[in-house]
Amino acid sequence: MYLGIEIGGTKLQLGVGSGESAVLERLERRQVDAHHGAAGILEQIEQTGRELIEAYDVSAIGIGFGGPVDVETGCVITSHQIDGWDGFPLAQWCKERFSLPVVLGNDCDTAALAEARFGAGRGKQTVFYVTVGTGIGGGLVIDGRRHGRGRPAVAEIGHLRPCGFDIADTSVTVESIASGPGIESAVKAALNPDDVSVPKDVAELLASCGNDVNRITAVHIADAARRGNAIAGAAIRRGVECLGWAVAQVVTLVAADVVVVGGGVSLMGDELFFAPLRAAAQRHVFGPLANSFDIVPAALGEEVVVHGAVALAAGERSA
Repeated sequence: MYLGIEIGGTKLQLGVGSGESAVLERLERRQVDAHHGAAGILEQIEQTGRELIEAYDVSAIGIGFGGPVDVETGCVITSHQIDGWDGFPLAQWCKERFSLPVVLGNDCDTAALAEARFGAGRGKQTVFYVTVGTGIGGGLVIDGRRHGRGRPAVAEIGHLRPCGFDIADTSVTVESIASGPGIESAVKAALNPDDVSVPKDVAELLASCGNDVNRITAVHIADAARRGNAIAGAAIRRGVECLGWAVAQVVTLVAADVVVVGGGVSLMGDELFFAPLRAAAQRHVFGPLANSFDIVPAALGEEVVVHGAVALAAGERSA
């Protein structure tokens, strides 16, 4: 049996599985308190990890970390959400605590491995995984193996700089436009709570967040768009069009058989998200590759990184 650990900015998950299927013998979830930093998460891992290792015959540990990591050295590069992770030797720390082999990966690359091995990309040669939520990340799996191992980063679709924008402004990325916060920012820019002649669509959106534009979320925006709100619909279309452009660039370069999309924004559903995403990708992709790939929802839900971490611990196919 193998122990898979997901370390995120808001949650910590530890699961035990065989690495042969998307079945976990046991899964433990813990909330992350950002005020306690990396030290608080490490304390949770030590306590819960030891319990699971003692209860099951665990022979190795895999970790999917929510941020850039150095796979070769087993060190975290940084976390954009939790203090205390910069340069931390996470794999070595686990080896010392649990006396077991440890393999470390980025959470999105780890999720990509899980979807390719056990989920929506199963049976496909080239699988590109995208998560669209607070940020936008990607992972590429070819012949059952993560691509780009040993490189500082790989498949970072969210950091592409889309055409049609000021190329001198490096802050304009696919992530800044198509992520949840990107869509929220577009709507906030269109709202003016001080306008005494508020159009109906503006009034509806303001009412949904108690007239505090800083409280508006992608969930509010999606609900409004389903009711025909023009401002909400335009912000989502802009984000999805940008993401579709980015997916098309990836498919053009790597000829992915399938693009698997997960994350909170993808839960907007087919009408608002997947149908226009597929249409945009087809418009922008290199002609000979049109209709040669599928764009599908992720299949493994919130446990996807844990499944991937278990697969890492079990050893990647042909590694």
